[in-house]
Amino acid sequence: MKKHIINKTYKTINDKIKAGKVVVVTAEEVIDIVRQKGPVEAAREVDVVTTGTFAPMCSSGAFLNFGHSRPGIKASKVWLNNVPAYAGIAAVDCYIGATEPCEDDPLNKVYPGEFNYGGGHLIQDLVAGKTLHLKATAYGTDCYPNRMIEKEVTLETLQSATLCNPRNGYQNYNCAVNLTKKTVYTYMGTLKPMAANANYCSSGQLSPLFNDPCYKTIGLGTRIFLGGAQGYVTWYGTQHKPGVERTEKGIPLTPAGTMWVMGDLKEMSPKWLVGVAIQGYGCSLAVGLGVPIPILNEEIISYTAISDEELFTQIIDYGGQYPTGETKSLGQVSYAELKSGSIQFNGETVPTVPLSSMVKAREIANILKQKIKTGRFFLGEPQFTLPC
Repeated sequence: MKKHIINKTYKTINDKIKAGKVVVVTAEEVIDIVRQKGPVEAAREVDVVTTGTFAPMCSSGAFLNFGHSRPGIKASKVWLNNVPAYAGIAAVDCYIGATEPCEDDPLNKVYPGEFNYGGGHLIQDLVAGKTLHLKATAYGTDCYPNRMIEKEVTLETLQSATLCNPRNGYQNYNCAVNLTKKTVYTYMGTLKPMAANANYCSSGQLSPLFNDPCYKTIGLGTRIFLGGAQGYVTWYGTQHKPGVERTEKGIPLTPAGTMWVMGDLKEMSPKWLVGVAIQGYGCSLAVGLGVPIPILNEEIISYTAISDEELFTQIIDYGGQYPTGETKSLGQVSYAELKSGSIQFNGETVPTVPLSSMVKAREIANILKQKIKTGRFFLGEPQFTLPC
């Protein structure tokens, strides 16, 4: 086990938060601190580094319990505002997925489809306090004889509502271009022919998993900012793939780790859970997510000091290669280049388009910073960290 000069614990940091003596900086602010003071002195001074990201995260959704009817019903099919929810859980429980479209949506029959309303929009409407129409049908049982109910529901009247996102906060993601001669519509947005634009989706040096690339502080029980409220990391996310090629500093060069996150939907805000319509692709949910990184030692603060110039991703053709499942890197590009507004690709200057919001990512990191400094947010010590 590597020995460190600085050794802090979650308890000592939480005690500092309680006493109002904690030193908190954002993942952007820490970069200059480490450059000026070095990792040991910086780790001695700083207790927590806050991160943030706000972007479409398709693998999101909510478990809802809409309460028992009289007579009782064991719902087998459920719709909310005509958006189908999965009912194969229990009598009056259902799961609404962010990418589920409204049942009468023409989808891509009118190409490219607009996907104006789906699960992500429904979740935003719920947290905004809007009234939704619920319909449930059943086959009837001796204990639950009712075969159909319809009623109006709000977030307040629901028995319970839990945001449960199986894959959020992707650690790095591709830069998408389109090398075909036609416009294509993808989950990475609209891509113009012959690499006329390059789309990417990450807050780079503010992104949570970029600041703890080897998952030394993030795992089961980590308390996070989620959708405007406190939430938790409850498992590693689906498609978690830590064993990818990394830089000497441990930073993945391709999509790698993910987080499974949960929280009380009733505490969340429509500002930080926003329904998204992706033309020609489908519905999604933009999620506000922030993770505090406890500075336990100088190694961890060195990770948080990583800058956009040191973070790289791969350029992938989403027009011809990606649909076939056979992809190869067409080049490597830094997040500093991507955020500059253009990259050099095949001898041409190509404009870049972010799917994530840096403005909102900074806002999340600063909200989390202020909450910790004022004793309104304490660190959750993980029972085990994500597998690396």
